[in-house]
Amino acid sequence: MSEVIVPKKRDGAMGVGIKRDHQGKEKAKRDAAPTTIDHPRNAYTSMFESFRDELDEHHDRRMRIGKVSRDVTALSKKIIFSLQRVRKLSQPIPERIQSEIDGRLKEIAELLETIQPDVQGMNRHRYPLICLEEFVEAVSFAHYLRHQTLMTPEEAQAALPAATTIPLTAADYVFGVFDLTGEMMRFATAVTALTGSMPTGDDKGEDNGEGKEKRTILTDMQDVSSMLHICPTLGGRSGVYAKKLSIMVEQVHKVERLGYGVAVRGNERPKGWMPDLNEGFPGGGGDGEDITMAD
Repeated sequence: MSEVIVPKKRDGAMGVGIKRDHQGKEKAKRDAAPTTIDHPRNAYTSMFESFRDELDEHHDRRMRIGKVSRDVTALSKKIIFSLQRVRKLSQPIPERIQSEIDGRLKEIAELLETIQPDVQGMNRHRYPLICLEEFVEAVSFAHYLRHQTLMTPEEAQAALPAATTIPLTAADYVFGVFDLTGEMMRFATAVTALTGSMPTGDDKGEDNGEGKEKRTILTDMQDVSSMLHICPTLGGRSGVYAKKLSIMVEQVHKVERLGYGVAVRGNERPKGWMPDLNEGFPGGGGDGEDITMAD
């Protein structure tokens, strides 16, 4: 009688079958330590390792700049929201609002200082700092409310924190001025709704023979629009420039309609009326009444 041979279980097998590949060879266990393959080095290995390190540094730098840019944009928007609570032109900003602005400008300075070494030289143009457009919009709006004049590029550069040496480009300034017209439109709408007249400054304008005529915010927006229409395309983004230009023209038209409504039918307006700025534009009210009663 032949001897029966019983196969012994492998250690740790626990009665589970052995997994094999298509060639019948036993597969390596997943929890087994991976074998380290020592790749041979050649004359090009160090060169590609330097490329790897440079790319890693580039991605880390881009992530740092992107995060700071988002934070500075958010702080600049908060400055604009605070400025929209102002109700008069050519007047000092109220102390409570100014203290809020100063605190946020200090936070912006601290954020920009952290990326200052990353945006020097050619890196200033390699990594876009969209936040500076929003910053120019905020500081130029504050300057306009105080003086009813447009901030110059030199003044915008000086408004950056003194501890930073990040230069403003021409595109940063011009795109910031484009966005400024939107805040001027909102300011004009709010003040006109509250006072029943277009916002004007003190002793601004030209002498028409009967005294010095005050300049309105509508006149200022028309001047800015004329300036930007003759300005050459900047920043290498012709599509963005054209879109901002068309939006600015629409904003000027809305304030013009607002001014015409006040001049022609101002006495008929009840207290608390709100203008419908969408009338005459796509999606607007067409020939309908151009006022909406406030609740």
